[in-house]
Amino acid sequence: MKKLILVALLTICASCQNAYYAAWEKLGIEKRDILVDRVEDAKESQEDAQQQFSSALEEFSHLLNFDGRELQDVYEELKDQYEASETSAADVSKRIDKVESVAEALFDEWQEESEKYTNATFKRDSLRQLKDTQRRYKSLVAAMRKAESKMAPVLSTLRDNVLYLKHNLNASAVGALQGEFKGIKQEIGQLIAEMNKAISASNKFISSMETN
Repeated sequence: MKKLILVALLTICASCQNAYYAAWEKLGIEKRDILVDRVEDAKESQEDAQQQFSSALEEFSHLLNFDGRELQDVYEELKDQYEASETSAADVSKRIDKVESVAEALFDEWQEESEKYTNATFKRDSLRQLKDTQRRYKSLVAAMRKAESKMAPVLSTLRDNVLYLKHNLNASAVGALQGEFKGIKQEIGQLIAEMNKAISASNKFISSMETN
């Protein structure tokens, strides 16, 4: 029964997606255009996430240089930065999922329509372009997913520190967190580096789609 329900839900989702793409196509916007737009959105979400994680690191640094302010205020600021980082990470993942969704639809359509050619040269050229685009796309998504995978450890570390501070609002707790800063700084540095690679890959992919 559960399998039947799942199949039914997937069928409904697929039908909704098909209707969605069909509506855009009536307006002259093809799946290819939607893919480029979504890659751009994913790139922008990663740029936003870079800034947010950098802000969280900066706030953590301020915490370690505790200047006598109310610790409750310091905790609230760090907590806000953690929650904002968590939201940014979720947005990055959502955007990548959307890229994959339209790419799958585009490649399926491309493959099906290539089989309709009666001109062998056109068919061969179309399939060559399809394989080339798929190759570049796979490289792009791999870069995006690798950057995405670096977010979870950073969020986990930030969450641990926020929770520790929540239940230990005293100066000694701040001292205990000092040993965590180097590790967090390194993790965020690695995250930003991988995001830079994904952003660069996004720019190259967008450029290649716009020139072909």
